[in-house]
Amino acid sequence: MAQKTMIQAITDAMAIELANDDNVLVFGEDVGKNGGVFRATEGLQAKFGEDRVFDTPLAESGIGGLSIGLALEGFRPVPEIQFFGFILETMDSIGGQMARMRYRMGNTRQMPITIRAPFGGGVHTPEMHSDNFEGLITSFPGIRVVVPSNPYDAKGLLISAIRSNDPVMYLEHMKLYRSFRDEVPDGEYTVPLDQANITRPGRDVTIVTYGAMVREAAKAADELAKENIEVEVIDLRTIAPLDMKTIITSVEKTGRAVVVQEAQRQAGVGNQVISEISQRAILNLQAPIGFVAAPDTPFPFGQAETAWLPNASDIVAEVKKTVNF
Repeated sequence: MAQKTMIQAITDAMAIELANDDNVLVFGEDVGKNGGVFRATEGLQAKFGEDRVFDTPLAESGIGGLSIGLALEGFRPVPEIQFFGFILETMDSIGGQMARMRYRMGNTRQMPITIRAPFGGGVHTPEMHSDNFEGLITSFPGIRVVVPSNPYDAKGLLISAIRSNDPVMYLEHMKLYRSFRDEVPDGEYTVPLDQANITRPGRDVTIVTYGAMVREAAKAADELAKENIEVEVIDLRTIAPLDMKTIITSVEKTGRAVVVQEAQRQAGVGNQVISEISQRAILNLQAPIGFVAAPDTPFPFGQAETAWLPNASDIVAEVKKTVNF
């Protein structure tokens, strides 16, 4: 088992599925010879050819429409939106078409589309490149939204997404691409969609989070353990649909919950998680649900990111507030 970065794990997943199924197609802006802006598709065109891995014009709306047409003809498109902030150009394709196509056609057609897109702060990108728009996509019933937090999950979840007959928005946090390595099997394996993962068991408070904030939550849990506060950390992995069974079981055990997201308070899926916990487990709560999120402002320019983004210290403070209520 090799130590790999998340970007290497993602490339592995696409290579495996391109080899397994001739109907898998990878395309997007500069994904061919250049291997994508982050080199996630590096080497794939040379190995599988220009008919399977190819560049598109700089037109996200065209990428969305092409994906739908290919899916209706029996292909499994894996388009890349170069940065998630550009997803607004594809919203009609995603919300108006992909998310409802199987229902519209009485399940006679499928939409096996996996849209990959990098997102997230902490890497000082220009405006419109780091935005956390995941909450927009989760508002459309019929599409899954997947956010891996580590290389092992990234590979297994991407393989599962490509094999799914439903459309999947697969979001890759840019800060996680090359910031650490993890053990990743060389061969094929899957990580189930729609299933959260308890990355750290605990008895005193449940932290529910996803993406890059999973690592911040782990740092916070280490600090809180020094004060004898045992934190249970849940990595959602799939943020639509939510795995409420895992969340509620944990909250019933700990009696306290803190929800953490990188997105602004009014964005992301944090408020949805809080609402569901309140409706399903309010009698188990010993304190109000805590919430750690970014301020409700546009994503700042790079110089202000450090002050704007949530971090482990913010999580520690919110957990202490909840535990000491």
